[in-house]
Amino acid sequence: MTDAASRRWPDRIEHRDIVVNEVPGFRPLTLDIVVPVAASGPVPVLVWIHGGAWLFGSPKQPPEWLMEADPFTAAIDAGFAVASAQYRLSGEAPFPAQLDDVTAAVRWLRRHGGAVGVDGERIGVWGESAGGHLASMVALRGNDQDDNVVQAAVCWYAPSNFSTMQSQAHPSGTIDHDAADSPESLLIGAPLADNPEVGRAASPITYVTEQAPPMLLIHGDQDRVVPVGQSEELAAALTKAGAEVELSVVRGADHCFGGVPLEPLIRDTLAFFSRVLTA
Repeated sequence: MTDAASRRWPDRIEHRDIVVNEVPGFRPLTLDIVVPVAASGPVPVLVWIHGGAWLFGSPKQPPEWLMEADPFTAAIDAGFAVASAQYRLSGEAPFPAQLDDVTAAVRWLRRHGGAVGVDGERIGVWGESAGGHLASMVALRGNDQDDNVVQAAVCWYAPSNFSTMQSQAHPSGTIDHDAADSPESLLIGAPLADNPEVGRAASPITYVTEQAPPMLLIHGDQDRVVPVGQSEELAAALTKAGAEVELSVVRGADHCFGGVPLEPLIRDTLAFFSRVLTA
């Protein structure tokens, strides 16, 4: 990272395009980090992982519905740094490429975060939809020996068990999750219905243990894309394993929390991270 990659604003310092992973035949994968100007020392960092069915989206272009509430400024105001992780989409590479890329971002923060003012021992992952799936995968598969462990995770309306998504689907659901062209099938690079073991390997619930970091799962009860049963199932598995988990089911909320105000859910998310990462 060079000085040319950094820029100072009244409330934050931005560090752009930090290369965290270089895959042969593919563009360098980068991480953008914003750190509060007012920080007097290394601060905890939240790794944001964007959604988009593993098919769309970019950390450099957050969707309008999200930025109307601007969770990133709220996080900075609460004393956190925010790191936006880039990952390969399913049209570019099949799973586990996406997990490898996000893991590389966490590993960089663990090893080099101090250089940009973040505490590599206080990392939370936070994602929505497909990004929530990757956040839970990172949280549940973290390994201290590999420098990819995180201390907390918040997952908004995330897939957790590919084998049960279709059976849990909302009555007016918009996706056949078992179809050959479903987002889940495209992610694993094969029809999900014909490859249950591959789907199991890509499902966060497979990796639940009592060593899981504290997790907060927030999901709308009217979600027509990712059924609310996904978060309920993961919460039940974590509870059974003896891990710390909180489940918040939002009444009347569709996917992307459509139909309810986003600001209270951002406040709940940051309150959770504050309790776990700054106490």
